[in-house]
Parts: sequence; structure tokens; C-alpha cells
Amino acid sequence: MITKLLNNIILISVSAFILLILIFSSCQKDKDFDTDPSLKLVFSSDSISFDTVFTTVGSITRQLKIYNPSTKSIKISSINLTNGNDSFFKINIDGTPTSGVNDIELAAEDSLYIFVKVTIDPNDEDSPFVIADQIIFNLNGNTQDVDLVAWGQNANYIIADTYVQGLPPYKIVAHEFSDTTWTSEKPFLIYGYAVVDSNAILRINAGTKIYFHNNSGLWIYKGGAIKVNGELEMPITFQGDRLEEYYADIPGQWDRIWINEGSIDNEFEYAVIKNGFIGIQAETMQENMGNQLTLNNTIIENMSGIGIFSRFYNISGSNNVIANCGNYCAAFTMGGNYNFKQTTIANFWTRSVRQTPALFLNNYYFDGDEVIHPVDLNVCFGNSIIYGNNDEEIQYDEDAGAEFNYVFDHCDLKTELNISSTVSYSNCIKNEYPLFVDYQINNYELDSLSPLRNIGSILIAEDVPLDILGNNRTESPDLGAYEFIPGRF
Repeated sequence: MITKLLNNIILISVSAFILLILIFSSCQKDKDFDTDPSLKLVFSSDSISFDTVFTTVGSITRQLKIYNPSTKSIKISSINLTNGNDSFFKINIDGTPTSGVNDIELAAEDSLYIFVKVTIDPNDEDSPFVIADQIIFNLNGNTQDVDLVAWGQNANYIIADTYVQGLPPYKIVAHEFSDTTWTSEKPFLIYGYAVVDSNAILRINAGTKIYFHNNSGLWIYKGGAIKVNGELEMPITFQGDRLEEYYADIPGQWDRIWINEGSIDNEFEYAVIKNGFIGIQAETMQENMGNQLTLNNTIIENMSGIGIFSRFYNISGSNNVIANCGNYCAAFTMGGNYNFKQTTIANFWTRSVRQTPALFLNNYYFDGDEVIHPVDLNVCFGNSIIYGNNDEEIQYDEDAGAEFNYVFDHCDLKTELNISSTVSYSNCIKNEYPLFVDYQINNYELDSLSPLRNIGSILIAEDVPLDILGNNRTESPDLGAYEFIPGRF
């Protein structure tokens, strides 16, 4: 009896042992994770956009689905928001609100939902226009991300909705033959390119603020026109959409204002264009349609590339400041006609080694077969300053097959060129340091001791009787856009 009982106990113990082995083996099989380093998760979308234009404080939730494409289970090492607990976004994984989790197991060919929430007060002017973050996934040493984008202020949002190969994403904001006006009640945020179509006009009222997201811009297409109607006390600003103090003078935050040949004149009056790649690019695409741009009382500064870049265009202007650019402040190429009065061109760029002059003039171009085509060029600067921290701030690139005419009348030029010719250089001085108030903060007003005070032409000043700040200059005009006013500093 005792022997039989012992045998039964042994049998039960062996069976239990075998059962444990089977269970353990089964668990081991379930935990046989796919560790292939080339394996990647599949997402229902590579970005999540919260594209509602908010008018009140609110929160919106979107969902993201993550797929395991493997025939084995996987372990996702981590899922995190890039900005962690400081993010405007919150994620919910398996019913738990969090900013990040570790070691998430996902069965073979199974999926997981992540719910993403953003809460925004659109009337908070300290909030960024574009709120962005990423969800970062780490699997088997691979890092993948899903972009999160929301709009953070109550503004007019212009979001690209057209994608054509070879062109930047864009949205038409002034359709063919329309006359559209942007007003100053709310700022405009451009995400992509805003396009003014053929034979359309875009008018921008005084005080309007226009912000561009990274790589975004404004394109005035062939036959279209733009009228920027700023005022002394209410200028129109074009800048990047980063509002933090750090970005106040950082170049390259957006792309450019691109103007093609127009059916009527394009006009900028009291505008500030800053912190982009190219301030204004004006060029003839196919045919001469007048191609006229007038530019008055306008500041273009902190461009990582060029302030004004033109190709066979006609530009006239007065009281303009073009300053602090990574390449040229002004590059007038492929010929054209340019007439500037009371203009300050000042390039003290220090963010990299600048190999280019402040002013570049060229009167030809090469076609696709590398055949040269000369084009007439006529340039005139009056009562102006062309200066910078390079030894040579003027460069001529001339082809003898077309006219190459330039006149500097009562100007201060930073140059090693011979300026003795009274035909091209009338009453000019060279290499006289202007004594700007503080070029390091883009203040190009003249100091009380500046040698450029009271040496301008009265005839030129009478054409532009008020300086960029509205001060009279007709009695004893200074050079540049600013007239010195005693006691101002």
C-alpha cells in the first residue's frame, strides 16, 4: 500500500514536472521576439495634423495605429514624445495618459492604437503659431517617428493643399482675375507657399503681420501683382513663425518672396522683411511685361542668402535698408533697370565667412546650351551707402555685347575700385566708415560724428524729402535712408 502510494506521488511529481516544462516551453515560444534590426513598424500615417482653426480654448484628439508586420511578437523598446512632459501634446497608450513608455510587447501581425491629444488656448499670444512635436519609436535599434503639428494661435492659416512635382507645396490665395485684400485683424501664417495667380492682385493693408513656416514663401506668379501698403506707424512685417526671443534675428527661417513679371506694378511701402533666405526675388520668367517693382521705406535684413535678387527686372526705390545678408545684399543680374535713392546697403554679416560683395551687377546669362546672352543693364544710386566688413563690396560682371551702365551720385562706397571717373562716380567718396549707431543690432542710423552727414545732393533729396522715419532732409541731406536728428540718441 505504501509502495503504491509512493509510486502515485512519484507519477504525479513527474507529470507536474512535465507540465511545468510544457508551460515554460510555451512561454518561451510566446517570448520568441523578432529581433531583426531591419524590421520597422508600420503606421496608419506618418504625421498627425490638428488643422482646426481654434476660436476658443479646446482640446482635440486624433488616433494613430501601429502595426507589427512580423510573424513573430516584437518588443518596442520605447515610445516617447520628443518634448516629454513639456509637450503641448499628450499620448494615451493602453488607456494610460503618458509622455512615454518602455518595453511595449505587440503580438505577431497585431496592432496598437495610440490616442494623441492637444490642448491649446488660441488667444495666448505667447503661444507659437505652429506647435510641433514627434512621437519617437525605438524597435530593435531602429528609430522611427511620427510628426505632430497643431496651430497654436487664432490666425489666418494658409496651408499648402497642392502638390506638383518640381514645385514647392502651395495654396492659391488670390485666384486668376481676382482682387484680394489681407487685413490686419489677425496675423497670417503661411505653411508652404501662398500663390497669387495670373492677373490677380493681392493687397496687404497697413499693420498686417505675415509669418512663414520653415521653407515657406509667397509667390506672385506671372501676370499677378502684390500691393504692400504699409504706413510709417503701421509697417507690414514678413518674418518666420518662431516667436521666441532667440529667433528674433536668426536668418534662414523661411524661404522668399518670389515675384515674376507682372501685368501691373508690384509695390512695397513701409515693409519689414527679415530672417529668411531671400528677401525679394524678382525675375522675368518668359516675357517682358513691364516687370516693375517699386520699393520704398522698406527694410530687408538678416537673410541667409540674398536681400534682393533680380533677373532682368525694373526696380526703383527710396529710403530702403538692405542689410546683413549671408551672400549679396543686392544682386542685379541678367540686365534690367535699377534706380535707388537714399538707400543704405550695409553688410556686416558675421555668421560665416562671406565671399561675396554687398552689391553685384551683371548683364548677361547663359541658356541651357551654355550660349551667352547679353542684356542691357542700367543702374543708378543717389545719396546712398554701399558698405560692409569686406574690403570689396562692389562687383561688376560685364559682357561687352550689351550696355553696362552704372552711376553712383553722392555715395559712400566700400571698394578698392578706381572711382575717379566722374561719369560713373559723381561726388562719391570711398571707404569712409559711416559710423552707424549700432550695426550689430541692425541700427543703421548715423551717429552724430558720421562723415556722411550733410554731404548729400539736395536735388536728390528733394525727390525724397522725408527719410524712412518721416524726418525732413531737404536742408542738408545725409547719405542713406536715415537723416540724423540731434538728440535722438
